[in-house]
Amino acid sequence: MKPYVIIPDSSVLLKIAFQDRPDEQDAARALQLLQAWLAGTYAILLPSHWIFEVANVVALKVPDMANDYMKMFFDFQFESIALSTSLCREAFRLMKKYKVAFYDAIYHAVAISNKGLFVTADEAYYKKAKAEGHINLLRDFSP
Repeated sequence: MKPYVIIPDSSVLLKIAFQDRPDEQDAARALQLLQAWLAGTYAILLPSHWIFEVANVVALKVPDMANDYMKMFFDFQFESIALSTSLCREAFRLMKKYKVAFYDAIYHAVAISNKGLFVTADEAYYKKAKAEGHINLLRDFSP
């Protein structure tokens, strides 16, 4: 049986990278999510642009360590899905309906299209789009 699909956004992935920072709330939750994935509890699927979002924040926050953090992410070899017209169509629908940004909506679109669960630490997005389903706040996520 195929494991359940989780779609963590960059806010969750960055908590893994910055787990030792005291200002990273719910970093322990993000690590639990990662450990459950490593144990094969579920699959992780990411839209292909995730690497650009993560690299941008890493380079801005810790420029001297950016290569090390990115190596860590590349070493995970997360499965990514290329953007397509159908994924974009779903993201555009979410954008229009909930007045949200494409960067956030595309993660949600991947979850909806793959019958998975979008996990985010972005409370503002969650509050706007939770009625759509296929979404959970990181702090409420239990692997």
